[in-house]
Amino acid sequence: MDAWIPITLAAAFFQNLRSALQKHLQAGLTTFGSAYARFVFAAPFATLYCLSLGWFHGHLPTLNWSFASWAALGGVMQILATILLIAAFRHRSFAVATAYSKTETAQVALVGLVLIGDTLTVPALIGIAVSVVGVMMMAGARAEGLRLRDLIRDRAALLGVASGSCFAISAVGYRAGALALSEPSAWLAAAVTLACVTWFQTFSMGAWLAVMRPGTVAAVLGAWRKTLPVGMAGMLASAGWFTAMTFESAAHVRALGQIELVFTFLVSVLWFKEKALPIEILGTALIVGGILVLILGG
Repeated sequence: MDAWIPITLAAAFFQNLRSALQKHLQAGLTTFGSAYARFVFAAPFATLYCLSLGWFHGHLPTLNWSFASWAALGGVMQILATILLIAAFRHRSFAVATAYSKTETAQVALVGLVLIGDTLTVPALIGIAVSVVGVMMMAGARAEGLRLRDLIRDRAALLGVASGSCFAISAVGYRAGALALSEPSAWLAAAVTLACVTWFQTFSMGAWLAVMRPGTVAAVLGAWRKTLPVGMAGMLASAGWFTAMTFESAAHVRALGQIELVFTFLVSVLWFKEKALPIEILGTALIVGGILVLILGG
């Protein structure tokens, strides 16, 4: 089994855990505060992880402007994506809001092709298409009679799809940044990218909040007992995504990452006590089927 497959599965699990923890944060923090918690507490863990790998390899790669540009693009887009996703949680259930954001999988293939020339095989495209259908079935399952033509007026749909777009650009930016380091070890290249990006996000978003949302940073830090687990889960998820996308194209990684919707379905039912619907079970089956096509034929 290729290394990127188990790494991606682990990343999807921790991302789902992070999103679930962020949803609980909404009771005491604003949307911006919940998003910032994901970055500010991830940075120290990411730095420790990076330095540990650097010590193991005996060096750290030299940074360059190409890396900095791609990393900054990915960092800004991830901030926007996180804010949009948390905002979507306020309008729809956890499962539906996350499903809308998973349109990222279809979008990242196009973004990767345009920005860095990543291509996909026919089986991979089929697998992505099948799983995306499953995603949209899960999204529509709890849409309360919402028709396709009404999606443009549905706030959760717009926020979720916009979040997916930002996540797609972010994913490709991170892959391009890690590759720009020309580091033989994908693990180390990903770790350096992760550490740099999380500190950039912490300082840039922190400065914006200090001016536009005074008191938010203090509220996040003051609630550290609740926000620290979000940062830790977020760091583990990002470490997985960054490493997997250094090994493999962002489109393949994000397509396999749709297994998160299976985790989301379980969390929605078992944790948030949201009743499961038959169409959600069918959607889950399509997601898993599409992933199997991707892995076996992609």
